Formats: sequence, structure tokens, C-alpha cells
Amino acid sequence: MSDSANLLIGGCTQGQINLNLRMANRHGLIAGATGTGKTVSLQVLAEGFARAGVPVFMADVKGDLSGMAASGKPHPKVDERVSSIGITDYQQRGYPAIFWDLYGEQGHPIRTTLAEFGPLLFASFLDLNDAQTGLIYSAFKIADDQGMLMLDLKDLKSMLNWMKDNRKDLESEYGGISPNSVAAILRKLLAFEEQGGDVFFGEPALVLEDLIKHDFSGVGVINILDATKLIQEPRLYAIFLLWLISELFEQLPEVGDADKPKMVFFFDEAHLLFDNAPKILIEKIEQVVRLIRSKGVGVYFVTQSPADIPDDVLGQLGNRVQHALRAFTPKDQKAVRVAAQTFRPNPSFDTEDAITNLGVGEALVSCLDDKGAPGIVEKTLICPPQSRMGPLLEQERTEKLAHSPLKGKYDTLVDNESAYEILKKRAEELAAQEVDAQQDTFDGEYATKSTARSSGGRKRQGVFEAMAKSAARSIGSSIGRQIVRGILGSIIGKR
Repeated sequence: MSDSANLLIGGCTQGQINLNLRMANRHGLIAGATGTGKTVSLQVLAEGFARAGVPVFMADVKGDLSGMAASGKPHPKVDERVSSIGITDYQQRGYPAIFWDLYGEQGHPIRTTLAEFGPLLFASFLDLNDAQTGLIYSAFKIADDQGMLMLDLKDLKSMLNWMKDNRKDLESEYGGISPNSVAAILRKLLAFEEQGGDVFFGEPALVLEDLIKHDFSGVGVINILDATKLIQEPRLYAIFLLWLISELFEQLPEVGDADKPKMVFFFDEAHLLFDNAPKILIEKIEQVVRLIRSKGVGVYFVTQSPADIPDDVLGQLGNRVQHALRAFTPKDQKAVRVAAQTFRPNPSFDTEDAITNLGVGEALVSCLDDKGAPGIVEKTLICPPQSRMGPLLEQERTEKLAHSPLKGKYDTLVDNESAYEILKKRAEELAAQEVDAQQDTFDGEYATKSTARSSGGRKRQGVFEAMAKSAARSIGSSIGRQIVRGILGSIIGKR
């Protein structure tokens, strides 16, 4: 279906339409109204990249892309389309796939540490104001200066509480630490945990090389993220995808103009990356999309309309597949005009009119040529996928997971020593030291005032001492220490 330099997308009256693999890392867009064939186009492109030896990562929002791991079924309409496009090597087959799921239910869990995630994305995700964002930056900086790892949310909560308790000693170096801001962040963290977002942070963290794999025959592995549950938390979905491509950008080496991409991403429901996102986050997305192609990574956005994508990002998307849009309202008509204006016109038809009259499985396609210039838009009949159009059965998915090359690597959460454990240990040691100091004071006073007391009284004192020390070691907070002082004070007063 494609040679070593091209990926077949479909056919038109002028012949077959191909995506130049050398230009595939110039990014792309798949757009169209619901039910017009975007998923099929995504599937066809992903299959083509995999056959060319390019690993793929895609978010499965509707739950129907898991079928790419299984072979398609013969059908007369498939035969008709194969014949119409002139495909000579069509073969129904499944593709090597690894399943992922942030919640670890439908695939391997994906985790990262707070340190790797970074303060910018985390503050953006929680929608913090400037003062609260500054506290998050301070927490990360203090943890680094103190040699403490920030792995999960309990590390951050412990660090914020410690900062609040020790703010007088910290403010000269790290700036103001408002207890009210700390309390506001902790409330947002609690809501985040109740939504299940805490499962994303921890160890073992994702090793990016595990997304860039091939099978024994050189076919690129298709990584399928089950996002059917994740999409219910759109902010987490958007931040996760941005984190992933940001990590690739930071870790992958420069490759220049390669013959094909090193990896390709498909972001379904792409508008969620930009809806209500703060300006600094949108700027981060624009920067990553603009620069990551030099690392050999292609990013393909899948959404209803090109108008969903900011202009600075849209201008970076050189390869376009536009399915039908409906123009029932003035807003719809504007979206159609925007979509038409993104194409290099074809003199044989009106692009704006064609967008509203495309059938299911048809699209307007424009790809970059060898020099990186946009090709003339063509009405294209999209190729049929080779893999199954529809989800795997539950038993099939279970079998795929059981034979996954990553089985056992990420499935069990590991809780290594980090900021939470270190701060807890420090609090316990401090509390014990204070109790010992109080005990030394008590022993001195007791020795001078009650040398003639009976042995029975001494036994009772030993019980009180044991109770006080036990309370201090189990409660490392300032409140616990006040309680201990009260107990010891009452003992001294009675004696």
C-alpha cells in the first residue's frame, strides 16, 4: 500500500494520494464533523506509519481503536474501495500494539514523578493563581536544595505543610509563604485525589524508550492509550499529552531531516489541549510543536474543525485531511470558510463548497511535497484499514496484555523513600529530642524536690514518661509537641 518513501492515504481522479514520509514530521491535521470518517483516516495513517517502521502513540477516546491489534474482516464494500483506489497489495492484518491506561485498568499504567512533571505543568493543571504557582515553584526548589525527591502527591503535601510550619526560616531565601495559599493548594490537591488523578504520579515512572519499539519484522509498535475514562477529566487528559511530547522533546536527540519520523503522535479531541488553557500553557504547546519536528517526532491533531486549533499551531500542520463539515449556523459557516482557507486551492472545484458535500469516507487531502510546499487539495477516497474497525473483545484485550513485552514492568506501584518519608522522620526525631529535653529538666527538678519519695511513686512516673514518649514519637506535629509539654507540665506540677 506504500513504498519506502510514501504512505498511501487514498485515491482521486488524478490517481493515488500519498503522504511523503520525509515530510511526515512536519505534523498534520485530521478534521471533520462527527461520523464523517476521522477515525478511519487516523487508523489508515497509523497503519501506514507502522508498516514503514515508525512507532505510533494514539489516544483512544471512544474505545474503538483497540481493534488495530486484530485483523479486519472481508466485506464487499472494502473490496470495492480497494479496486476503486487501485491498491494492489491490500492485506487484512492486525498490528503489534501495546495498551496503556493512566488508571491501569485497560492497559499498563503510565506514571511519572512530580520532579519529572515539573512545577509549570502541575500549577497549570491545578489552575493556580500567581501566588499559589510561586509556592509550587518554591516547593520544588526547596526539595531540590534539601536533597529530597518529589515523587508523588504525598511528597508535595508534606513539603507544603513543612514550608508553612517553617516559613520564618525559609522566607528570607525563598520569598513569602502564605498559610492561606498553602491551604488553598492542599484543598485542590484533595479534589484532584478524589478524581483519581493521584495515580499518575509515582514509580516506576514511564521509560520513554518503551514507546519507541518495533516487532521482530521491523513494524513499528502502535501504543494505544485507553482514554475512555481519562477523557472525563479533560484538563488531566490535555496536560498528560502535553507532558508526554514535552518529555520526548527534552530527551530525544536532534535528527535533522530524516527519511521518516522516529515516532508519530495522534491527539484525538485536540481542542481539549487549548480550551480554557492559560496563555503560558498555550505558548508551551506552540513551542513544543514548532521545535519537536527536529527530534524526528510528528504530531497529528484530530478534531472537528481547524478553528479548534490556535493559528500559530495550525500554521505548523503541513499535512491535512479534511472530512465533511456541516454549515447549519453562521458559526458553522465560519468554520467551513476557515477550513477552506487552510488549503492550496484546486481550480477544478470550490473548496468551501466541497467541504460541505463530502460523503462518509471521503476527504479533502493536501500533503507537503519534496520541497515542503503544500500540495494542491484533492477530493480523496480514503483507503480501507487493514485492521479491525471496532474494539477488541474483553477476552482479546486480556490475552494481548498477558503477552505484552512490558508485562510486569509497570503494573506494581513502588513507594521509594522521598520527601514524605524524610520529613516524617525529621519530625519524629525532633519530637523525640524535645521530649528527651523535657525529661532531663523534669529529672533534675524531681531529684532535688523528692529524694525521699517512695518507690511506688517512681513506678507511676515511669508509666507517665512512657506515655509521653510514645505520644511524641507517634505525633510529629507542633500540636503533638504541645500536648506532650502539657502532659509533662502536669506531671511536674503534681510532683
